[in-house]
Amino acid sequence: MKKIKYLVIVAVLATTITSCTKDYLELTPDGQALSSNYYKNEAQAFAGLVATYDVLRKNSGGFENMITMMNAGSDDHFAGGGGATDGVGIQSFSNYSQNSNTIPRSFWNDHYQGILRANVLLDRLPGVDMDNVKKLRFAAEAKTLRAIYYFNLVRMFKNVPLILEQLTPSNMYSQAQANPTAVYAQIELDLMQAKADLPTTLSSSEYGRLTKGAAQAILGKVYLYDGKNTLAAAELADVNGTPGGTSIYGYQLLSNYNDLWTVANKFNSESILEVMHTSAGNSHWGVWGSGSDEGNTANVMCGPRGYLKIAPSAPDLPSGWSFNVITQDLYNVLVGDNRFNATILDAKALKTAGDIDYIAGYENTGYFLNKFVPRQSDVTTGAGDAVLNYQQNTYVIRLADTYLLEAEALGGSGTRAQALLDAVRSRAGLSSVPVSMTAIKTERRKELAGEGHRFFDLVRWGDAASALSSRGFVAGKHEIFPIPFKELENTILVQNPGYN
Repeated sequence: MKKIKYLVIVAVLATTITSCTKDYLELTPDGQALSSNYYKNEAQAFAGLVATYDVLRKNSGGFENMITMMNAGSDDHFAGGGGATDGVGIQSFSNYSQNSNTIPRSFWNDHYQGILRANVLLDRLPGVDMDNVKKLRFAAEAKTLRAIYYFNLVRMFKNVPLILEQLTPSNMYSQAQANPTAVYAQIELDLMQAKADLPTTLSSSEYGRLTKGAAQAILGKVYLYDGKNTLAAAELADVNGTPGGTSIYGYQLLSNYNDLWTVANKFNSESILEVMHTSAGNSHWGVWGSGSDEGNTANVMCGPRGYLKIAPSAPDLPSGWSFNVITQDLYNVLVGDNRFNATILDAKALKTAGDIDYIAGYENTGYFLNKFVPRQSDVTTGAGDAVLNYQQNTYVIRLADTYLLEAEALGGSGTRAQALLDAVRSRAGLSSVPVSMTAIKTERRKELAGEGHRFFDLVRWGDAASALSSRGFVAGKHEIFPIPFKELENTILVQNPGYN
C-alpha cells in the first residue's frame, strides 16, 4: 500500500500524553487541514488510515526500532554498536541500567501517536460520505492497529493510560494509568470486533493491509499473554490450520527457511503481518527517525563495521553499525542447526580464514544477525542516504510463530501440540522430539532468533531473571521499562515500581 504521509494535522496531535509540554498549545497550524473540517470523503479517510498504519514502521524503522531494541535486552544479543555511549537507550536496556532519562521517549510516544490517529479516524468515520462496507473495513483496520500499539505499550510499560478518544487541552494532563487488565480487555475487544469486517485475502495492490487472519493471529497471541490459553488456542487453530498444511487463510510454512530472509520474497505464504519498507522513499538524515523515513534501519544497524570482502566467495556486504551482535550462548544453541547460517553471520571464522576483514565494534563477538545484515545488492542507487534506504520488510507475526504460540497455549502437550512443533522442526530438517514446554521454548529461541521476540518470551515464561541475571536484571523491576521522564512532567502519571 503506497504510503501517504501525514495529510491530517489534528489540532492536538502533539499535545496528547505523548508530549506534555504546553508550548504545543500555542501553535497555530496555518494552512493545514484541521480534524474539525477533515474526513469529509473516502480519500481523506484513507489518508487518515494510512497515517495510522505508518506507525507500524516502529518495528524496524529508525534507530529506535522494536527489533533491535528488544533484541539488545535479551540473552541472545548485546547492544553492540560503536561504544558504550552509542545509543544510550539501547545500551542501558542491554545492561539493565535504564532509568527514566535513558529510556527513549519514542517507545512511548510513537505508539500513542498511532493510537491518537486511530481514535480520531474512528470518531470521524461515521460522518464520512463513503461506501458503508469500506467504512466498516477502515474502522476494523483502525481498531486492529490501535490494539497492536496498545499491546506493545502494555508489554513494554505495563501501566499505561487507556485513551479511546481524542484528547483536548483541558483533559490531556489528567490522564491516569489504567489497570493492565482493562488495557488487555480493550485490546481483545478491538480485535474481536475487527475480525468480522476485515477481508480474508488481499489483492496484490493491497499487500501490507490487515486481514482477518492477521487480526485473529494477534488476538491469539494477546490471549496467551493475558493468560487465556484456551481462547488463545482456539484463535490460533483457525490461523494455523493443519500443521504443515495450508490454512483457511492460505498461510503455509515456506519449504526453505532461508527464503524467509530473501529481500524480494515479500508477502510470502508464511507472512501474516509484515512491515513495509522501500528504497524509493529517498530517506535522508534530515527526516530519519521522524516517521517520514521509509527505509529499514535494522539492516544497517546489524551489519559489521568497516566490512571488507577479500575472498571472492565471501559475502558481499556493505558496512554497517555492528549493533545486535550475537552472544556466544545463542551461537552454541544454534550451531549444527540448519537455521544457523540464515541467522548467524560468523564473521569471526571468515576473518580468521582471511576471507574478510571488519572493524570490531563494542562488545564484539564476531557473530552478526544474518537475517537483517544488509547485502550489497540491496544498496539503493537512488536519492537520499543509502544506509537509510534499505527495503527489506520485517515480520510482525509469521506462521511458525503462531504454530509455536498455539503449542504453548495447549500446555505443551497433546497430539496437536506435537504436530505443531514437528512441523516447525521438519521445515528445519530436524526429527521429532517429544513435545513439552521446554522443547517449545527451545524451538522458539532457534526459529525466531533476532526477530525481537526473545525478551518478551522470557518475561511471559517467568524465565527472565534466571536468563538475564548476569546482565543486572532485577526481578520485579526490569520486566518492564521505566516511563520516560518527559512523559511524567505536568501529568498525574506514576513512575513504574523500582524506577525514579
